[in-house]
Amino acid sequence: MDVPWRGYPLGARYPAALRLAQPSVSKHLRVLRDVGLVHVRRNGRHKLYKTNAQALRPLHEWTKTFEKLWTHQLNRIKQLAEQKELEKMYLKKAKENESKENGEKES
Repeated sequence: MDVPWRGYPLGARYPAALRLAQPSVSKHLRVLRDVGLVHVRRNGRHKLYKTNAQALRPLHEWTKTFEKLWTHQLNRIKQLAEQKELEKMYLKKAKENESKENGEKES
């Protein structure tokens, strides 16, 4: 949503871009404006919005504190999923080998 000051994005375009109803988008933009996360400027009947980077910085810093935790958790989930997949492959291979051995013994 952030563009140079020379051209604020037109608020009326957000509902279609976000695939949300216009009243819902207006409500969210009003909340963002009320807490100072976006600047709004009127252009005739239209409201033009721009993010307030200075106000977003503390939010960005706060969410960064969770980055290491989430990265660790996601890596752990990935490791567990890969380990399960290897176990499944090993069990499948063991069953195939067992079937082959049983087939050779019967011959």
